[in-house]
Amino acid sequence: MPPVFRFAPSPNGYLHLGHAYSALLNHDLARDSGGRFLLRIEDIDATRCRVEFEQAIYEDLAWLGIAWETPVRRQSEHFAAYRAALDRLAAQGLVYPSFESRAEVARLVAEREAGGAWPRDPDGAPLYPGTAKSLPAEVRDRLIGQGAPFALRLDMTAACARSGGLRWREAGEGPAGKTGDVAARPEAWGDVILARKETPTSYHLSVVIDDALQGVTDVVRGVDLFWSTSVHRLLQELLGLPVPTYRHHALIQDAAGQKLSKSTRATGLRELRAEGASPADIRRLVGLR
Repeated sequence: MPPVFRFAPSPNGYLHLGHAYSALLNHDLARDSGGRFLLRIEDIDATRCRVEFEQAIYEDLAWLGIAWETPVRRQSEHFAAYRAALDRLAAQGLVYPSFESRAEVARLVAEREAGGAWPRDPDGAPLYPGTAKSLPAEVRDRLIGQGAPFALRLDMTAACARSGGLRWREAGEGPAGKTGDVAARPEAWGDVILARKETPTSYHLSVVIDDALQGVTDVVRGVDLFWSTSVHRLLQELLGLPVPTYRHHALIQDAAGQKLSKSTRATGLRELRAEGASPADIRRLVGLR
């Protein structure tokens, strides 16, 4: 079977040079290996994703000379698949609802840190500090029945005990040069959110379901997602999903050495096009031939 690559942007802003690098790299790897290139629109966040940004993604990629298979998979059209996966995890006793607001979580973290450093995940966010996992079932059911907002979290301790040690094959390079056979560390993320009351999925859950259903064999993405792979490997194991090869690449940075943002107009593809840049110029700017 030919390898399958994908580029999966979120339509919550216009593409910049960092997106162009990842899209072109995936496209070139697919072309050079005789593989397939897929475009996926990750639009589960209905409050930030907009139709005009999605249309701009198509326009920018076509301008770069990138062609993709159709139809394009849009995550907002596949909530049922994510819900089914979530139900499978719940049936294993690995999912529980938490009811604290973001402000309440921040307050709990501050209380914990009054007695010393509170653990943080690889992105620097504090681990979930609440006690919702110990709530009696009748209390959970009553709160949900009353319409209380909630997040569905993965019981990380129970999930790791069920899965055992996990690894992945890294064809790129992570922090400190990690490559080759990499040991996953999902416990470093704590009880991650898999869904919310208003959105029946999360990035972690939907990305592993999509990659499996689309037959993606090679996940090529920015190094900022390197340790997220630990959570993805855990979910793949729990759900019996195939494991792609991962290749994490360096990020394109701005003049201050920071990761690019969709609000950084100086590196936006639309702005560069308006200034007369060509697709060849974009390739040169991101270090591709």
